[in-house]
Amino acid sequence: MSGGIIMEEKQDQPELARNLKSRHVQLIAIGGTIGTGLFLGAGQSIHLAGPSIILAYLLTGGICFLLMRALGELLMSDVNQHTFIDFIKKYLGANAAFVTGWTYWMCWIAVAMAEVTAIGLYIKFWLPGVPQWIPGLVALAILLLMNLISVGLFGETEFWFALIKIVAIVGLIVLGIVLIVMRYKTPEGTASIGNLFNYGGFFPKGAKGFFLSLQMVVFSFVGIEMVGLTASETKDPLKVIPEAINEIPMRIIIFYVGALAVIMCVYPWSSVSTSSSPFVQVFKNVGIAAAADIINFVVLTAAASACNSAIFSTGRLLFSLALESDNQQLTKLSKLSKRQVPARAIIASTATIAVAVLLNLFLPGAVFALVSSVATISFLFVWVMMILAHLKYKRLNPDAHLFKMPLFPWTDYLVLAFLALTVVVMFFSASTLIALIFAVIWVIGIYGLRRVQQGLKQRQS
Repeated sequence: MSGGIIMEEKQDQPELARNLKSRHVQLIAIGGTIGTGLFLGAGQSIHLAGPSIILAYLLTGGICFLLMRALGELLMSDVNQHTFIDFIKKYLGANAAFVTGWTYWMCWIAVAMAEVTAIGLYIKFWLPGVPQWIPGLVALAILLLMNLISVGLFGETEFWFALIKIVAIVGLIVLGIVLIVMRYKTPEGTASIGNLFNYGGFFPKGAKGFFLSLQMVVFSFVGIEMVGLTASETKDPLKVIPEAINEIPMRIIIFYVGALAVIMCVYPWSSVSTSSSPFVQVFKNVGIAAAADIINFVVLTAAASACNSAIFSTGRLLFSLALESDNQQLTKLSKLSKRQVPARAIIASTATIAVAVLLNLFLPGAVFALVSSVATISFLFVWVMMILAHLKYKRLNPDAHLFKMPLFPWTDYLVLAFLALTVVVMFFSASTLIALIFAVIWVIGIYGLRRVQQGLKQRQS
């Protein structure tokens, strides 16, 4: 990564195609809030906090809604900006945008690497003899082609990916409600609302368990800011983006709170396994013969969806970073294809993601935990920068009235306090502490690189 990034504005900037329809943005927003953190991480979260995990999801979901309202107000102030990184540059300066841009790019590279790994693991469920790296490579190639063809195809693909996840969760909730009403006998007891309170109470692990669960809960919401990358490719963004953001609370209540409440009503929280998806457990134990295959297909779809979003995100981010660069080699990545797609940036990002294929070839057992924990912590940094940019925007535009952040500035401060709390919690877990140290080194290193480049440019001039 050489050359100055996020420098002076360039003239005659290429325009991305505005081919994302309202239903695409709506489902992209939903897909961004339903991922492997819910499908695979819920078991660990339930084990840490018990039924109070419901409150943790409500709290984190509320914070994420406020985060998105702040981002939405920024987006509405100028829908011609390519990404929210442009707003960070405008209000926090080029250095902050440089660090945030490359950190966010790396966030999604890490997420994609984790999902490529997950795809390999899911396929092994059906084809145990297939090496873990092959399915990830095939999926990566297919998703790359879809993203290169047009943004409309990306939107259509993500629409159906998200729809599969929604149908699976709604099906689980409906089935769970039926079982609860019937007081269905399970191998662990009787399906009942009382299961939320009869096994140690609502806070069986106390405040410590509740707070320790925040890291995995926050990971479940990683990608919620995806809407901030679709503004420049959305038809009628002034109407579509506010609608997508304002519907986030209802999605959280239905998909997260509803699904987890049903799981813990059907099964006592203490009987939920931490090593497999609780979704699989519920379907398996209510007599559906093909339960494992159904859920494996759903989580495979969720992984492909996240990887698809990551390719989209990293391509647009690299395009934006290259567009603002003074480095001639990097600037080549800012060219659009005939279909107005940042093809070169997408290919370069996908090639970086493909490193995960090699990691899965040589270190198949350690890849997922490493890259997913680093991604989570890096996202926290990016979210903080979004809120700081919003605070600066509001100070400079106190009379702005388009899609106003409710109860400003206290809501911005509340978001910052929650994100700080989450970072503090990560100090109490060895795995997240290592990832936190890595993320700090990354940010310091990127900032140091920026200052070195500035020094070299000054000497040359």
